[in-house]
Amino acid sequence: MFRGLSAFPLTPTSEQGIDEAAYEALVARLAAAGVDSIGALGSTGGYAYLTRGQRAQAAKIAVEAADGVPVIVGIGALRTSHVLELAEDAQKAGASGVLLAPMTYQLLTEDEVFGLYEDVTRELSVPLCVYDNPGTTHVQFTDELHGRIAQLPNVGSIKIPGVPEDPREARLRVDALRALIPDTVTIGVSGDWTAARGLNSGCDAWYSVIGGTFPRTALALTRAAQAGHAEQAAELSEGLEPLWALFRRHGSLRVISAAASHLGLTEEPNLPRPLRGLDETARREVVTVLDSLTLTS
Repeated sequence: MFRGLSAFPLTPTSEQGIDEAAYEALVARLAAAGVDSIGALGSTGGYAYLTRGQRAQAAKIAVEAADGVPVIVGIGALRTSHVLELAEDAQKAGASGVLLAPMTYQLLTEDEVFGLYEDVTRELSVPLCVYDNPGTTHVQFTDELHGRIAQLPNVGSIKIPGVPEDPREARLRVDALRALIPDTVTIGVSGDWTAARGLNSGCDAWYSVIGGTFPRTALALTRAAQAGHAEQAAELSEGLEPLWALFRRHGSLRVISAAASHLGLTEEPNLPRPLRGLDETARREVVTVLDSLTLTS
């Protein structure tokens, strides 16, 4: 579950609620493509904008549509009591694992971050992936903090931000973290444009945005890296640079939102307010890039 390609789909959402039919279809096509796991209600899934009831329903839909593929459900929330409720809902829905980012309003101390994971893992019956995402949570994990958290029961993986551009530095970064965590805890890379470097540097998994919409494209890159074909994985990633550039410029969520609607996978709008889709100029950029690339879904 915490190895290979973990594909994170959009949760199509308007002010009327989740488009359940579109969401079910998005998840089902990932399962059909053969991804290793499905990340429901991650950042691409807009978890922070949904009610508890919506998140419980989305978890249930995802597990059913996944048809046996492991589903990892995001349970992040501002209060520990709410995280525990969401964890209970995810487990009742049949999630194989949960994903937890330390959401913040007040800046958290290291002891408060550790305490969150301590409180939550104590109550879990499924494995947990630690979600290190400083760009949205503003929590800066040190490797030492990761090492402390990784010793807790039920911690199965750490989802780290993108690795350094230099391959040697990327390897050193992964090795430094690996030295502080148990062998039972995997390391997964996010930041899609660094995925090939992360996998080639020893990461066990790719927690992928593009994989949620173009799973076979992401699988080709993942399988190349897993087979030890580092140059092939790097070349596949380089071929996607026009898309990575859009991710960096506009944010991956908005780009994937535009891509999903362009492909007819969702209706518009598909993001919860106050989020809005790309303007017409940026949307045309997305369409132009998609039409120029050979992406398989």
